[in-house]
Amino acid sequence: MINQKTYAAIDIGSNAVRLLVSTITEKEGKETNFRKTSLVRVPIRLGADVFLKQKVSEKNTTRMIDTMHAFKLIMKSHGVEKYKACATSAMREAKNGAEIADIIKEKSGIEIEIIDGSHEAAIIAATDLHALIQNDCNYLYVDVGGGSTEYTMYSNGKTVTSKSFKVGTVRMMEDLVEHKTWEEMQQWVKETTREYDDIDLIGSGGNINNIFKTSGKKEGKPLSLKYLKDYDEKLNSHTYEERITELDLKNDRADVIIPASKIYVNSMKWARANWIYVPKIGLADGIIKSLYNDTRSRKKT
Repeated sequence: MINQKTYAAIDIGSNAVRLLVSTITEKEGKETNFRKTSLVRVPIRLGADVFLKQKVSEKNTTRMIDTMHAFKLIMKSHGVEKYKACATSAMREAKNGAEIADIIKEKSGIEIEIIDGSHEAAIIAATDLHALIQNDCNYLYVDVGGGSTEYTMYSNGKTVTSKSFKVGTVRMMEDLVEHKTWEEMQQWVKETTREYDDIDLIGSGGNINNIFKTSGKKEGKPLSLKYLKDYDEKLNSHTYEERITELDLKNDRADVIIPASKIYVNSMKWARANWIYVPKIGLADGIIKSLYNDTRSRKKT
C-alpha cells in the first residue's frame, strides 16, 4: 500500500523564478521518494532592478503577476495539495518588496514569504543530501544565486554552521559587490574550513548544474578543481555571443555563468578542496522537503 501526495515550491530568486512540482511517495518499510514531476523556470531577473534602483520595476511586477497566474494553473493541473513560495535576495532588499508580495497575493492568490539569508541557508540545508554526505567526511555546501551565496559546513554527518553573503551573479555583473564583502566571504570560508582536512564541495544552482552537464560526467561523480578552472578559462575566452552560439548556453545563462564560475572556483581554493559534487538540488527542493517534514510533525503532535 502506497501513499502519494503532490507538493510544489516556488523559488523567487534574483535571476529567475522557478516552480518545482514534486510527487512524494510513501511506502511502509521503504524510504520516502521525492520525484520531480515538473520544473518551470522564468528568467525575470529581479536583481537587475533591485540592486541598481532598490525597487522592483512596474514591468517586472507585471511579469511576476503573469508568472504567478501561470504557476497557479500549472499547480492546479498537477493536483498540488500544498505549496510554498519563497522570495530571496532581490525581494528582501527591494523597498517595495512587501508591497509587490501583497499585490501578487491580491491578483493571483499566491502568497509569498520573503525570507532572510539565514532562513534561506537553513532551507537549503534541509535538502536530502544523505546520499552524498558520508559520516567520516567533511563538506562545504555552496549555493550560488543571483543576489547571494549560501554556505553550509558539514562534518561527521552533521551541520556545523551556515552563512549567507550578498555576493551573487547578478550583483557581480552590475559591479555591486564591494571588495570588502568578497574578502569577508573569503575569510569566513578559510576560517570555517581551517580545522578540517580533505574537504569536498557540494555545489548547487543553475550555473554549476549547467557546468556539470557539459562535463559529460555520470550523476554522482564529482568535478575536479582543474576541470572547473579550465572551464572557467574557456568561458572567459569567449564573448557573450560566442558563449551562446558555440557553447550552446541560453542567453540568460551566458552572462551569469561567468561570475558563478568565479565563486565556485574560489570557494574550492579557499576550502582547499579538489572535488565538487553537483546533486540536482536547490532552494525549491528544500522547500518541498520542509513542507513534507512540517506535515509529518503536525501529524505526530
